[in-house]
Amino acid sequence: MNLRFVEAFVWVARLKSITRTAEKLFLTQSAVSSRIAALEEELGVPLIDRRDRVFRLTNAGTRFLDYAERLLALQRDVKRELSGPEQLPLSLRVGGIETVLHTWMIPLVKALKSKKPHLEFELNIEMTHVLNEQVRRGGLDLVFSAEPALGKGLINEALPPMEVVFVGPACMAGRPTLSLDELLASELLTFQRGSQPHLTLLDSLRQAGVADKRVHTISSISGLVKLVESGLGLATLGRDAAEELTLRHDIAVLDCEMKLPPLPIFASYWSYPAAPALENAIADALAFAREATLGNAGAGQTSSNS
Repeated sequence: MNLRFVEAFVWVARLKSITRTAEKLFLTQSAVSSRIAALEEELGVPLIDRRDRVFRLTNAGTRFLDYAERLLALQRDVKRELSGPEQLPLSLRVGGIETVLHTWMIPLVKALKSKKPHLEFELNIEMTHVLNEQVRRGGLDLVFSAEPALGKGLINEALPPMEVVFVGPACMAGRPTLSLDELLASELLTFQRGSQPHLTLLDSLRQAGVADKRVHTISSISGLVKLVESGLGLATLGRDAAEELTLRHDIAVLDCEMKLPPLPIFASYWSYPAAPALENAIADALAFAREATLGNAGAGQTSSNS
């Protein structure tokens, strides 16, 4: 049994699409279809139900998926046991929300490059819902976002959440605690509409009895910081990112009467039984992220399949 054909079947089952599997494995759609057809001929049973346009495995396909994943895991173990260190170029596709980029994403890249010089990165910085859709469709290997990515076979791990604070222009450094009225006297800025920070800020205002406060949404941290520096208003940022940015920009972390909920952070990723080098790179990235977030409030939960 050709394990490349088995790998193609596993990804078709995970992504529920011949097209997305072809993109994932850098094959043509006809090549993927041929590999599945060859498996079906060898096994003597159909693995995919082709009676309508809704993707589904047959009963035999569902049963074979378990064996297929075990076969790929066995292949990985054999490679680890008998092969030397892999030195071929290896690509790791990582996505993250911008708050992560401004805290520990760059140190993570540097640490992995130091440990694996042949590793090349594809980095994608986006909003949570975009990242989670990309990893669900197989376009990314690992994402750090504010919500778990839901999909069969995807693994999610809750990392310690990030404390969220208000920041203002540097001239406000050292001021006493801002009351709610003083906070509301300023323009309020946060991330783009529909993002987790935007929604939690609106919810915090509602809980404080404020229903009509104008909130400006900005699509990037750099834009947010420039507006704060100019004196346009006060913004919400993850504390770690804010403290790092105060070293290079004229902004200050403020103590405010109104406290904001922490920003949840989840790592969502695929398992790659047939690619031990890629799986090891993901494991190293996760280990770095766990270590980097240990100082944040709220301990992460154990990983679980979604």
